[in-house]
Amino acid sequence: MSILLRGITWNHTRGYLPMVATSQRYSELFPNVTIQWDKRSLQEFADLPIQALIDQYDLLVIDHPWAGYAADSRVLLPLNEYLPEDYMRDQAANSVGGSHASYQFDGSQTALAIDAATPVASWRDDLLQQQGLELPANWDQLLQLAGKGVVAFPAIPIDSLMNFYMFCLANGEEPFISREEVVSSEIGHAALEALRELASLCSADIFRWNPIAVYEAMAQQEHVAYCPFAYGYSNYGRAGYGKHRLSFGGLVAYKDNGPLRSTLGGTGLAVSASSKYKSEALGYAEFAASPEIQKTLYTASGGQPGHRKAWTDEDNNRQSGQYFANTLSTLDQAYVRPRYNGYLHFQDHAGDYVRDYMMHGGDHKLILEQMNRLYRESLNTK
Repeated sequence: MSILLRGITWNHTRGYLPMVATSQRYSELFPNVTIQWDKRSLQEFADLPIQALIDQYDLLVIDHPWAGYAADSRVLLPLNEYLPEDYMRDQAANSVGGSHASYQFDGSQTALAIDAATPVASWRDDLLQQQGLELPANWDQLLQLAGKGVVAFPAIPIDSLMNFYMFCLANGEEPFISREEVVSSEIGHAALEALRELASLCSADIFRWNPIAVYEAMAQQEHVAYCPFAYGYSNYGRAGYGKHRLSFGGLVAYKDNGPLRSTLGGTGLAVSASSKYKSEALGYAEFAASPEIQKTLYTASGGQPGHRKAWTDEDNNRQSGQYFANTLSTLDQAYVRPRYNGYLHFQDHAGDYVRDYMMHGGDHKLILEQMNRLYRESLNTK
């Protein structure tokens, strides 16, 4: 019997090609199984609810904040109940930062971490050299560099919110500890001001740029030499991917608190509980996230793997300009967002307030109270 599995991923080389390549190989190994992938934009990936997809697709590439909803609703298979114990132990032991655990909620492993990412720094060596500029090591040096008009970072709402978390941490407070407020007024104000200060030294283009747009500007044009933080894309560290090859590394130090801690991203591979072919979908998921495939075919096809052995592989680092080795410690230190059922109500809207403050300033107390209201609503939204 011929079996057709349908999958949904996101529309970028990193999100689409490794799924196609691994599916093609899986079909060659299991000729009765064909896997067809659809793709959606990066914004749709962040916004479109998985409940709108589970009846259409057997396989879903998802973001980890969906873990709480998935665990509560059981719309995704709890993979820890289906995949071998030794396989799941290997996934946990070889996680890149908190990637594997980020898909866990209430005892359910909602997805396998096939892709790991967090905001990292990137730059054009040639542009910096041409202008006699040095890489910034700390926040003050970054502001000085930005004042020369060569710095950009993504500042659409979702990225602005993730960076807000980063600066809350940098100022000494972890977000979401209280059930009444996202963060204290003092720390929230400091985080908003840090982002506004840096944004004021950058082109207004950043307010419509996601990480891909920043990297495309850096790789294809000649005016952005340095990005202090954007979700990393190893593709741009590979020869031939863009007009210019980018270099990547860790984040600058902030005040006396050491390097910034960014907010973990990445993607996971989930299996719909509505699938008519659960066994075959599980087989492919186990294959795609396996150590050998992650280290070889998945990465070679443009993927940014979630298995640690792929990040420490010498050949992968040679091909990517040492992207993986140079950013791994930043991944390991990254902050993991909330995943409770309802959190996405907050995430979907709170970034608008952060971005608005970065663009226009205003009453920080009002901005934070609007965010706190959304947060309290999210705790009661399911």
